[in-house]
Amino acid sequence: MNPSVKPPLWFWAVSAAMLLWNGLGAMAYVADATITADALNALPEAERALRVSRPAWATAAFAVAVFGGVVGCLLLLVRSRWASPVLVLSLLGAAVQIMHAFLIANAYEVYGPPGLIVPALVLTFSLFLVWFARRARARGWLG
Repeated sequence: MNPSVKPPLWFWAVSAAMLLWNGLGAMAYVADATITADALNALPEAERALRVSRPAWATAAFAVAVFGGVVGCLLLLVRSRWASPVLVLSLLGAAVQIMHAFLIANAYEVYGPPGLIVPALVLTFSLFLVWFARRARARGWLG
């Protein structure tokens, strides 16, 4: 990293905002992973069936997506060159998780069109973060 190349203020704002976004994803993962039997039984039957039939690899992809996003954004904030590969890993995790949900598990049948909003945002922000980290590295803002 060239310490004389200082990122602009918006770099810090974008990195912090994306850290908050991924932090919300991490909280959603923890809530999903620690759901109680009572809370699971309170869900509509179709949603409960989706959750209990989800394979471990899809849950692992969810974890890679959100925790990779958190770590990647932290790496942006410390101006590390490792932000880009970690954010690529996060994008891959998100893609695998979403492909499982909509191509294998038919989550669209359970959630309908509104259920596409969050996955679309996840993919959009994940792609943006990969681009953003690569751009920051090219400009000398990351080591």
